[in-house]
Amino acid sequence: MTIEMPVRPVRRPASPATRAAVDANVAAAKREVLVGCSAVVPGAPLAIPRPYDFENLRRGVRYRMLYPDRVRTMPALARQLGKLVAAGAEVRTSSSVPVDALVVDSALVVLPREARVQGPCELALFQLPSVITTTVELFDRVWATAVPWGSTGMPSERGLTEREKELLTLLSAGCTDLTVAARLGVSVRTVRRMMSDVMHRLGARSRFQAGVKAADRGWLQPEAV
Repeated sequence: MTIEMPVRPVRRPASPATRAAVDANVAAAKREVLVGCSAVVPGAPLAIPRPYDFENLRRGVRYRMLYPDRVRTMPALARQLGKLVAAGAEVRTSSSVPVDALVVDSALVVLPREARVQGPCELALFQLPSVITTTVELFDRVWATAVPWGSTGMPSERGLTEREKELLTLLSAGCTDLTVAARLGVSVRTVRRMMSDVMHRLGARSRFQAGVKAADRGWLQPEAV
């Protein structure tokens, strides 16, 4: 007697995806879209908001988006994120975002393909429950301690966000990095990275010089209402 063994379908762990395919999946979201971006660089496929995000928000799809803190000092992207927040998206930033991913309805994960893979498809689609669960858990872990986006995250015409002005004010008053971090509700690492960004924009070689240059430019003066 011949015993026939059941044939189990082979589930491919991932399939290559064009940006058009990713856009189509996200545009069809019904409940929630998660966006994690570890680094904002030109051409990053998951970093830049797209028009269908606003349409999804109008349809009631929840958006949670994680970006590195330095997007707060990037006026063009900061303006786009501010518009998404105004439309109902939840945006938070963290000193370190360890995941580049896009999750649709907890049913589909989009991840960058490995660098060694050649070809036009730079993204991969995953539907394996283990991959989805791991990605969402990592996202939620960072989300819990990330800083919510707010009006203070938008760079002013004077070149500093409200949080950066508070940073310089506290440091010039003699506060330690630890004290500043506690006052701002961020990590010490974030304080140092913010200060490094401010020094770079001012062309300053030290924190003291940065404070002097910011004061000379009037960046620390209260803005007229």
